[in-house]
Amino acid sequence: MKSVNVIHIRALIISSLLVIPFPALLAQRNENGQNPLLHYTVSMNDPGNHLFRVRLECRDINEDTIYFRMPVWMPGYYQIMGYPDNVRNFSVSSSGKPLPFTKTDGNTWRVIPWKESPFTITYEVYSDRKFVANNYLDNTHAYIVPPATFMYIDGKTDIPVDLTVVPYRSWKNIATGLERPEKNENLFKAPDFDILFDSPLLIGNLEELPSFKINGINHRFIAYNPGDFNREAFIAALEKTVKAAVDIIGDIPYREYTFIGIGPGAGGIEHLNNTTVSFSGRRLESPEGMKGMLKFLAHEYFHHYNVKRIRPFELGPFDYSGEERTNLLWVSEGLTVYYEYLIVRRAGIISDAELLSGLEGNINAFENDPGREYQSLVQSSYQTWSEGPFGNKLPGPDRSISYYDKGPLMGLVLDLSIRNATRNEKSLDDVMRYLYFTYYKKLGRGFTDAEFQQVCEKIAGTSLSNEFEYVYTTNKIDYSKYLAYAGLNISEETDTESGRRKFTIIRQEETDPLQLVIFNSWSGK
Repeated sequence: MKSVNVIHIRALIISSLLVIPFPALLAQRNENGQNPLLHYTVSMNDPGNHLFRVRLECRDINEDTIYFRMPVWMPGYYQIMGYPDNVRNFSVSSSGKPLPFTKTDGNTWRVIPWKESPFTITYEVYSDRKFVANNYLDNTHAYIVPPATFMYIDGKTDIPVDLTVVPYRSWKNIATGLERPEKNENLFKAPDFDILFDSPLLIGNLEELPSFKINGINHRFIAYNPGDFNREAFIAALEKTVKAAVDIIGDIPYREYTFIGIGPGAGGIEHLNNTTVSFSGRRLESPEGMKGMLKFLAHEYFHHYNVKRIRPFELGPFDYSGEERTNLLWVSEGLTVYYEYLIVRRAGIISDAELLSGLEGNINAFENDPGREYQSLVQSSYQTWSEGPFGNKLPGPDRSISYYDKGPLMGLVLDLSIRNATRNEKSLDDVMRYLYFTYYKKLGRGFTDAEFQQVCEKIAGTSLSNEFEYVYTTNKIDYSKYLAYAGLNISEETDTESGRRKFTIIRQEETDPLQLVIFNSWSGK
């Protein structure tokens, strides 16, 4: 997730739509031979009123009392959202007759069905806010955030679910990460709610840009109202960017990846095989705008590795009814900022000077933040649910920082420390690869705070306890020490009027062979 204030999908599908009635679905079975328990239908007959109409058909749920819950947040955006507040006209029926239900708390509805009888839940979801973590519906297009739209049965997020989308009559395309049965172009399937909630849908008359392949894997870009820009030049640069990111890890874990542009705005959220991003071709008119967009897309793309697969232990399986706090968002988000700079540099999109300028921006933001003397990086990660990803900016004393600023600085410290300790034979890239292949692919789980430090030290071949002090304390970072490993230094000036300090990273006039090797390898030469 990133915002500009940047906040931050499975193979994307763009298709003509065919309505498949629910009875036809009953004849289809999932891989284990069982009929689906739940089938959603979402329609938008009058988009001008901003209301999605949701129908949930349930069967073979042999329980006396069932609790349906609406998520209160979505993975990738670590804030409690008002999703349940947008639900209207909730009702339950079986064989055309109403069933009793009670709303037991802010996001839970208790249903008492007839024994062994199918039943249907219907409700509406008001959707009028243009934001990457919110539903939106108007006369031009629809954007569906599944956690803001679809309820789940308490304790049963691991069951399969099917979804039929009935778009507004003049809309031709659907973009989503959900898989679909062959020939059923508006019927989508998810093996569980984690996948359903990870797969937003963009609906309307959409445009697909030229696709490209990396290691034989298709990559697509589909957008609503992308505007006028040089599509070929943009896609060529995006292809280089994706390849540079793939080269860091050395593995592609999806069958297809798609960038989904939801329209102008600010924000993007990562998913397993796609990302939804605010996108406008007008931002690409200048070289600086093009570079900024590619850094943004590099960030969201690299997240499919770092946080979706290389993840803190606490981030999955998810509890959608409450906060999922972790100390490690500085790794998930902060190191992704660090890698967005490296990715576009290694792709040849930006220069060495622009790479250093990006890091300078983080140094200047962090070093001029009064909260740096009060809050550690792990505290910033843990408190994001109450303070936000950029720290608490409410009136009053500033006692918080942003892991988007200090996080990439720790990426720099760790990377250069590992390179120096190993004479550039290892780097932070090796740490990320180790986490990916060991914790994600082999162990199938996230890593703990201690395990992250242990992996860094294993790769470095030495203790990094001094470096991790910058993570757990408010100790002042010794920039000169770590920058010197790559033949760099830092200068500081103070504005006499504002008192604001300005830091600049500079190349040393004389460097030894190891410093030169480290710098060239680090910047992708």
